Amino acid sequence: MSDPVTTIKVPRSLRERIAARAGQQGVTAAEVITELLDEADRHARFAAVREAYANTDASYREETEAWDAVTDDGLHS
Repeated sequence: MSDPVTTIKVPRSLRERIAARAGQQGVTAAEVITELLDEADRHARFAAVREAYANTDASYREETEAWDAVTDDGLHS
């Protein structure tokens, strides 16, 4: 069973942009919106990860540097 359909009010220019993209890609307007939202969600997740790494404390960086040093210890050859 599919999700119920609803109507949202958007400016005509936006509706026309969505319809044009859908036509170019050969998909429905809903698929265009889904793709754009999925991409925005992905972008937000990566931004959150970048921010988390940027805000790590010194002990985390020291530990990861120590692990990085032993990953190339020559034992894997």
